[in-house]
Amino acid sequence: MRSRFGRALTIVLGVVVVIALAIAWYATRTPSSPFDSATAAAGAAPSAELIQRGEYVARLSDCVACHSTAEGKPFAGGLAMASPMGLIFTTNITPDPKTGIGAYSLADFDRAVRQGVARDGHRLYPAMPYPSYVKLSDEDVRALYAFFMHGVDPVEQPDKPTGIPWPLDMRWPLALWNAVFTEPGPYREKTPLQSDADAKLWNRGAYLVQGAGHCGSCHTPRGVAFDERALDEGSPLYLSGALLDGWYAPSLRGDGNTGLGRWNEAEILQFLKTGRNAHAVVFGSMADAFNNSTQYMTDDDLKAIAHYLKSLPGDPRRDGEPWHYDESANEALALPKRLDVPGAQTFAARCSACHGMDGRGQAPWIPPLAGSASSMTQHGASSINVTLNGSARIVADGVPDAYRMPSFRNQLSDREIAEVLSFIRESWGNRGGAVKDEEVKELRKKTNPASSDVIVLQMR
Repeated sequence: MRSRFGRALTIVLGVVVVIALAIAWYATRTPSSPFDSATAAAGAAPSAELIQRGEYVARLSDCVACHSTAEGKPFAGGLAMASPMGLIFTTNITPDPKTGIGAYSLADFDRAVRQGVARDGHRLYPAMPYPSYVKLSDEDVRALYAFFMHGVDPVEQPDKPTGIPWPLDMRWPLALWNAVFTEPGPYREKTPLQSDADAKLWNRGAYLVQGAGHCGSCHTPRGVAFDERALDEGSPLYLSGALLDGWYAPSLRGDGNTGLGRWNEAEILQFLKTGRNAHAVVFGSMADAFNNSTQYMTDDDLKAIAHYLKSLPGDPRRDGEPWHYDESANEALALPKRLDVPGAQTFAARCSACHGMDGRGQAPWIPPLAGSASSMTQHGASSINVTLNGSARIVADGVPDAYRMPSFRNQLSDREIAEVLSFIRESWGNRGGAVKDEEVKELRKKTNPASSDVIVLQMR
């Protein structure tokens, strides 16, 4: 009996050891790259055209916004990024050989960008959007490498250590995370969802949105493992809106209330090109994306993005009945009634001068609150955040915006902010719902006022 038990135990232990060794091998192996056989050294100067193309790919990918700080040098890293496990600081990706990526070969660079593996073999946290960048073409990766090695000034600046405690800071489990939650290989052209007369335009838009633009990193809901729950249009969850880092990134699908259902392709292009349109003005994290990325894209690429996004259907079950303007809220703003309606007097005194007593705004300079996505979604984070902290300064064609949303952090109490936002989110047909004092208090602790400085970073 003991002999049988001993043999069974030995077999079980042997299987466990084999599995453990297989996991260890998989987690520590160096993934292959199509550039492993490339012989071009980092010091070999590529053509000016390739460097210029790489600079454009860097703009498409918004590399400068994450790997730079307002007070630092471009691409030197140091930007703090919140994660469920603690703070992560972006790394130095200048061609400095000591503290940057100057010693990276093209294959090393490719593994970091598209597979999340650094030159020394350690895994990158998916705050680096390699689950999206994996779709970049070989040609764009080669151009991007040429730009970073020959179009960026080297900066000697050591990376900051993460604020993630042990054992959560161990990197090897990320190899298993990648195996489960990422898809291998560059983007391959597909047949559009609908019968599309211009499949080439649709595919270019899909490539930019899913790959370089990594729009899903913010606009797609996350799972329990902080994974994007969808990576392309094959799932209705893709770009359906997500709460992230104190902001709610709205749906980019055809949802009429919380997404782009009421926008046409020209309005999407206008928003990405100028930072504003009749429906909205960029704020929150999107202000950085506009300042440093989308306004630099060609009109053809912006048309492709708009064309692709407008092909994504909304979900009426999630989005609800179509929004219609309801003017009955205007009666509550008339004297003396507004003195008896919580939030109405604060709106009249603090908000109406810009956004209008009727909530319709002054497009395209000041956005409407009536029917806005942030007033229609059940998540109040964006409404609270921008009221507490104001909006970052945006710059279009080198001209700073004169209509910046101010911070009311030191002017209104938690209750006053909750009341005025509840009034806005339940007026003019808005269905976002009430905001609680506790929600304002929590975001007040976790967030800081937006800088009034112009944050537009020159890449070289």
